[in-house]
Amino acid sequence: MILELTVPGRGSFVSSASPSYQGHRYPVEVISHCVWLYFRFPLSFREVEELMLERGVLVSYETIRRWCAKFGQAYADGLRRRRPRPGDKWHLDEVFIKINGDQKYPWRAVDQDGTVLDILVQNRRDTAAARRFFRRLLKTTRTVPRVIITDRLRSYGAAHRQVMPSVEHRSHKGLNNRAENSHQPTRQRERAMKGFRSVGAAQRFLSAFSGISTHFRPRRHLMTASGHRAEMTIRFAIWDQITGAAGRPTTA
Repeated sequence: MILELTVPGRGSFVSSASPSYQGHRYPVEVISHCVWLYFRFPLSFREVEELMLERGVLVSYETIRRWCAKFGQAYADGLRRRRPRPGDKWHLDEVFIKINGDQKYPWRAVDQDGTVLDILVQNRRDTAAARRFFRRLLKTTRTVPRVIITDRLRSYGAAHRQVMPSVEHRSHKGLNNRAENSHQPTRQRERAMKGFRSVGAAQRFLSAFSGISTHFRPRRHLMTASGHRAEMTIRFAIWDQITGAAGRPTTA
């Protein structure tokens, strides 16, 4: 089934096919709701199971875990395809996380509107890691920014000269608060999950989480209450379309 919706802003009409639920005995509304709960709020699989039980839906936390692993990335990719074109000012930053006692670095890029462009978990903070992240950003966004803003890590400057020398580069600690603030939801989830078990697990979770969570986090402080409700109504409609729940009869 092909679905279309107009997204306000820099975007236009876009379409995508909903994921296949063949072989699943639960309706799409239950599956998509569980995935939404897990990636939108700092909940464990068992807590999502309890919330669904309160609503009269009997589903195990292990089944919810499998749903999140199978559909989380597909939903995130669908939301990314429906986003407006990213802004031309990118903020880049990296933080450290502990995985099995080893220090790893999630590299993150957001545009001036706070939209997460990509996250890449790497072992180092050197020039090779920065260069790899730059090239991945250009490939995934299929666009070149007007300016990039980073902190004073020298690896950014070296990678910038090699990968995108024509792009303006501003390096200043105080200019990069938008990227640094964007790490806060990740830190919150990391604490709730009591850390990540492997680099692969961290990358898989953060890739899906950054696509789904950001979709439901509009810039609330810039909106009136009525404007926020209208915006969230649009975003829930987009969610129903990319998950395939829109237009389907509800199963009791």
